[in-house]
Formats: sequence, structure tokens, C-alpha cells
Amino acid sequence: MIDRIVLNGRQVLRIRQYGVLVAYARSVAEVAEHVALEDLVEVVSLPSR
Repeated sequence: MIDRIVLNGRQVLRIRQYGVLVAYARSVAEVAEHVALEDLVEVVSLPSR
């Protein structure tokens, strides 16, 4: 899970996996160093017409 938070007055991305803190990142590139970005896609089912 990626959350946008304010830490020490700066906006950062908090990376958690299974509820455990993995890292804080300042950019998407830094997030990609810790997790595969394709795993962050949320799949939702849309109602049929």
C-alpha cells in the first residue's frame, strides 16, 4: 500500500507491504526501487450493462 503523507514538513510516499513499513519515497522512481509498479494497479469489476 502506498500512502501520501507529510513527514518533517515534506510530502512523501509511505510504502507498506502486509502492514509493515518498507520505506519512505520522494518519487515514483524511488517507489519502483522497492515494489513492482504493476503490482500497485487496483483491479475492479464494473457492473455489466
